[in-house]
Amino acid sequence: MDKLKQIEAFVGAVDTGSLARAALVAQVTPVMIGRRIDALERRLGARLLHRSTRRLALTEQGAVYLEYCRKLLDDLDHADNLIYEGRHTPAGHLLVSAPAGFGRRHVALHAPAFVAGNPNVRVSFDLNDQVVDLLRQGFDMAVRIGGAIDPTFVATKLAGNRRVVCATPDYFHRNGVPRTLDDLARHNCLAFNLQGGQQGGWHFRVGDKPVTIRVSGNLECNDSELLHRWTSEGLGISWRSTWEIQGPLARGELVTVLDEFALPAYDIMAVYPQQRHVPAKVRFFIEHLKRIYSAPSYWTSAS
Repeated sequence: MDKLKQIEAFVGAVDTGSLARAALVAQVTPVMIGRRIDALERRLGARLLHRSTRRLALTEQGAVYLEYCRKLLDDLDHADNLIYEGRHTPAGHLLVSAPAGFGRRHVALHAPAFVAGNPNVRVSFDLNDQVVDLLRQGFDMAVRIGGAIDPTFVATKLAGNRRVVCATPDYFHRNGVPRTLDDLARHNCLAFNLQGGQQGGWHFRVGDKPVTIRVSGNLECNDSELLHRWTSEGLGISWRSTWEIQGPLARGELVTVLDEFALPAYDIMAVYPQQRHVPAKVRFFIEHLKRIYSAPSYWTSAS
């Protein structure tokens, strides 16, 4: 028999003064309340109550045990309330991982407004282009761009994104426009060289088949903002996410090529461990970012 139900029956009988009233509160029969108290006493090897048809009276041991049982039930109610509030009211410490450049410009930048509206939340960011182990390193969630998602995690789309080849109109005027993937071998390709970055090549799709093209150029770096600057200065071609260049594209400062070979999606995702109840601090922060990213002019004005 459930130990907690035994304790609840004991405390309920004392508080209400009878098995019948305790049974009414617990929505069971008086016989069931009696059985639970009997089982509790047998398990403890001690009598807790003197019971008669007219009254209940605590034994000396029962009075001591009652004090601990009440504290136990109070602590359990408090724990239940904390979990309930954590699911419905954002609170606690939210630890977020995000890529360095994107996280700096489009995640951490929006944290002050989030904590202003949710004063019981404290947010910490780890901005790093390495893919972290959320569970092992204790992160509540991560923002990731494209790539495979571990099936043990939940991935929620925050915004659409693609990877495209781009350069300035002046660069293409001076060096010609690549028409095929093989043409990239004749161009100065500016690569992102962080471990796990683009050393293995740029990825495309020809029909339904994924294709990787090895590229080369005279400049590479592990900083996305510097790579974007070099591209904007006409120094070469780069393979960039549309979130980085929507503004320059809209203004005609950059032009994309080889769009017919672009991967179909490289979306911006919120990733978090699978769990029965997602904490409110995670759910609310995800919705906060979605609202910002869905504004019609957000990406063109932010890049």
